[in-house]
Formats: sequence, structure tokens, C-alpha cells
Amino acid sequence: MNIEELEKIKQKALDEHIPIIMDDTLEVVDKILKEIKPKRILEIGTAVGYSAMCFSEYLQEGGKIDTIERDEERIAEAKINIKNVGVEDKINIYEGDAVEILPTLNEKYDVVFIDAAKGKYPFFLEQALRMINKNGVILADNILYKGYVMSDYNKHKQRTAVRNLREYIKEVTENPNIQTEILEVGDGLAISKIEEK
Repeated sequence: MNIEELEKIKQKALDEHIPIIMDDTLEVVDKILKEIKPKRILEIGTAVGYSAMCFSEYLQEGGKIDTIERDEERIAEAKINIKNVGVEDKINIYEGDAVEILPTLNEKYDVVFIDAAKGKYPFFLEQALRMINKNGVILADNILYKGYVMSDYNKHKQRTAVRNLREYIKEVTENPNIQTEILEVGDGLAISKIEEK
């Protein structure tokens, strides 16, 4: 993996205000991936491919990341980035809306990383639970959403996103088959370990 190139991609994304995984969140995810050594990862929300490239380092030999993105410009950029970093054999991009693509997938994954439309998190969770391996981990980034989720924030513009993120948290914390911890790293990260299948 070309680390220098990866750093350049990160800097460009930051300069252009493209949302990428924050360093402290990545640190936590790295630890989890190191422990699990996943064979397959599903990522919902590719952006410019930065997180997928970072995660690819922890795959088992012959492992794969499937990542979904609907923004055509981001897809084009991600493809170039992934090639430049030299990990195109490890990352497969599904092009289109995750809401339409997810129900068509029948793979099993060791890790699912959710970082796409906040208002769709409960749907993404439902799909992730269908495809996650026993003892797999579902990670949801930006789960605290600028602190709105844990406050009494109720402005109209973000109301749906906030409500749906709260619903996600409720599901992963109350479901007896899921053990969840929510960390205040980055913009909030929910780590859900699947106990039973």
C-alpha cells in the first residue's frame, strides 16, 4: 500500500471538506480490525475511498471490501484513489443507492461499517444484521451527529436524521443479541458486537 499517496488523498479530502473518517475514529476501528482480521468487510458510503483503503490493510489474505456509493463524482475519484494506492484487488465498489443495492446482496460479512445517509441508519442496520457473521461487528460512524442526538435538538432541517439515529441507538442497545458501546470519538461511533445469530 502506498502510504504517501493515502496521505495525499486524506489531505485533499480535508481541504475540499469531503467527509472522511476522523483520525481518532480510525484509531478505534483499526484496533477492532486488527483483532478480528476480517475476511470480508461491507462499507456503506465510500466517498473518495479513504476509509476502505485504510481498512484494507487489516484484511486476511484474499479478503475483500465491498463498498457502496451513489455519488458519481465520488465514485470516479475513489476508483482513481484506490488504484493509485495499489489496493484495487481488495476493494469492490457497488455504484448506486445503498437502499436499492443492499437488499440484493447475499454475502456474509465479518464487519459492516455504516457511514452514509444518517436518515437511513435504521434500514442500514436491518440489512447489516441480515448479512453479518456470528461474532461480527457493526460500526456506525457519526452516530452522535454533532451532539444533536443526545440533546433535545429539534430543528426541522435535521429532525429526521436525529430521530433515525436515536432509533438506531435504541435498537442496538436494547436488542439482547447485540452488545453495543457508544464512544465519543470523532462524531460518535457505535460498536455493536453480534452475540447470536
